[in-house]
Amino acid sequence: MPQTSVVFSSILGPSCSGQGQPGMGERGSGAGGSGDLIFQDGRLISGSLEALMEHLVPTVDYYPDRTYIFTFLLSSRVFIPPHDLLARVGQLCMEQRQQLEAGSEKAKLKSFSAKIVQLLKEWTEAFPFDFQDEKAMAELKAITHRVTQCDEENSTVKKAISQMTQSLLLSLTARSQLQELREKLRSPAMDKGPVLKAKPPAAQKDILGVCCDPLVLAQQLTHIELERVSSIHPEDLMQIVSHMDSRDKHRCRGDMTKTYSLEAYDNWFNCLSMLVATEVCRVVKKKHRTRMLEFFIDVARECFNIGNFNSMMAIISGMNLSPVARLKKTWSKVKTAKFDVLEHHMDPSSNFCNYRTALQGATQRSQTANSSREKIVIPVFNLFVKDIYFLHKIHTNHLPNGHINFKKFWEISRQIHEFMTWTQVECPFEKDKKIQSYLLTAPIYSEEALFIASFESEGPENHMEKDSWKTLRTTLLNRA
Repeated sequence: MPQTSVVFSSILGPSCSGQGQPGMGERGSGAGGSGDLIFQDGRLISGSLEALMEHLVPTVDYYPDRTYIFTFLLSSRVFIPPHDLLARVGQLCMEQRQQLEAGSEKAKLKSFSAKIVQLLKEWTEAFPFDFQDEKAMAELKAITHRVTQCDEENSTVKKAISQMTQSLLLSLTARSQLQELREKLRSPAMDKGPVLKAKPPAAQKDILGVCCDPLVLAQQLTHIELERVSSIHPEDLMQIVSHMDSRDKHRCRGDMTKTYSLEAYDNWFNCLSMLVATEVCRVVKKKHRTRMLEFFIDVARECFNIGNFNSMMAIISGMNLSPVARLKKTWSKVKTAKFDVLEHHMDPSSNFCNYRTALQGATQRSQTANSSREKIVIPVFNLFVKDIYFLHKIHTNHLPNGHINFKKFWEISRQIHEFMTWTQVECPFEKDKKIQSYLLTAPIYSEEALFIASFESEGPENHMEKDSWKTLRTTLLNRA
């Protein structure tokens, strides 16, 4: 799968603080609409939507800070569809062009044309999917046509527009093909198990028959994680905000496309958890089940060492599912000291304080890393999504004076940029197709089948479990 474009690094630089760059980041006080922008210590913190749009548009003497371009284009979709924003940007650009043409200032006109094209280039590189919409593509063509029509002698601008258009079409084609591929890929088969006999023959292949080295399996899981997370884009993550904000009457209705990449990545976590539970519960002999549990504990520990927290959490979740957790006789044989350490890292108390400390350490390692191996950071995706969601819910979109609370969107943009930086890391481990094929296609038990297998391994121990087992057997016999 294609890696996320490096344009995010070039746009945002080493941080996403929103500090203005000398000569770039702030419009002069005489610029139209700037009186509706509020700065604090040189940082833009609020403004009306109209003023924020005007702050995006270059002038002869001004080009917006690139951190602002990314943050505003990312957050604006909460309030206005991209094609409407593009139409307004085009209108503002043409109004300035007309003023320059009236003054017969060809040199300034040439410089301004180049700035318009540069802004459009950064937009199409950072958010190419905005232009999948026919209205947005029509607006883009209209703006570039007017630019070239008004300045036909400027071959540099024409060349830049041509290159921008070709790159955009390539990006859209690649994303379209990727989405078609994702839709064709089948989910792991759900094995409901034979009636009252969920366990497979002893000779049937399991994960230990495919890979018995915890480090190798952790590396292959990291391969899968990075491939899947690389198909997530900033605008996908912004839908966490725009889709959940039903109270905002102006939220972007044109950006309601189903986010296959987010769903696919979330489904991968669930499938891995269920696969772990299946591999444990389907084992016939207690000694082998014990070995399987200890193997997955070691795999989770290797994932932690790599910085692959998402797979680590999925494995722990699988071992904590009721059909696995209730196997007390099996767990009594497991050396649980390593598992206790893992659960300590994923302790949910104090808002997952231990995990966040570990994530911060991995982030710092990544920032100073000299190799791809040390750059790997794969956060627990569900927690990352919740962080964005709660950041959105805690802080309002609008301030009492009607301004957009841009300080909130700086922070959301910073977190999304950091996440996108992690997705760009190239996996340094050699790919093993045999192991990956097993991980992605091995049948997994349904919840019902997991309980059947679990009760067959270790019978019910209390009245509640006996009732559950009785009900389950009756249901299955009636179904048969």
